[in-house]
Amino acid sequence: MSRTGRLFMLMDAMRGYRRPVTAARLAEQLGVSERTIYRDIQTLTGLGAPLAGEAGVGYMLKPGFFLPPLMFGADELEALVLGARWVRRQGDEALAQAASNALAKIAAATPKDLRDDMADTSLWVPIGPDRQAASDVHVRPVREAIRYQHRLRMAYCDEQGAPSERVVWPFALAFFEGKRLLAAWCELRLAFRHFRIDRIAAAESMQERYPARRHELLKTWRAEHNISDDS
Repeated sequence: MSRTGRLFMLMDAMRGYRRPVTAARLAEQLGVSERTIYRDIQTLTGLGAPLAGEAGVGYMLKPGFFLPPLMFGADELEALVLGARWVRRQGDEALAQAASNALAKIAAATPKDLRDDMADTSLWVPIGPDRQAASDVHVRPVREAIRYQHRLRMAYCDEQGAPSERVVWPFALAFFEGKRLLAAWCELRLAFRHFRIDRIAAAESMQERYPARRHELLKTWRAEHNISDDS
């Protein structure tokens, strides 16, 4: 690999981190030595790249920096297409369209037109017997309530079929095969609760922010359930 190519790969790798990343981790990811990473970071800084950080602490790209994508490898391309095809099976028309649009933008933004390569990717997500559950109409309003951190009023039925009215603070939505699981703070129980989307009879955003930050709810929930940040 040329030095120029390595510098672009380093910038592309750093773009994937929201927090400072150590030279050791970057070196492992790129398959080079830490000394090479330090030298390349000095080179990029000298060229005007907006890098912040220091040795022993970590480095990161400053917000707002735009870096055109590199050419995608075969594995990266297959991962993108497979992920988009899986999203299109989740019963949320807005997400399905967004997945298709994202792939189109990626194909157009690369030096090589990748549309033919994407169409030829032979990794598929078949429609199984759970297709009806995947088309639940409440996926989108729940997802939007999470995005805007709005309180959500729900009519819910538990596993025994007992109905209840809930007001919750939704902060995460998990997509399992055939099931969608909402994690939220429940005002009725004054605790974190999990709700299956297919058991929601009605859901309506209250159009007001709940009195907490989503990332703080998520952090506390992870700690209570011993769930790592990488999960």
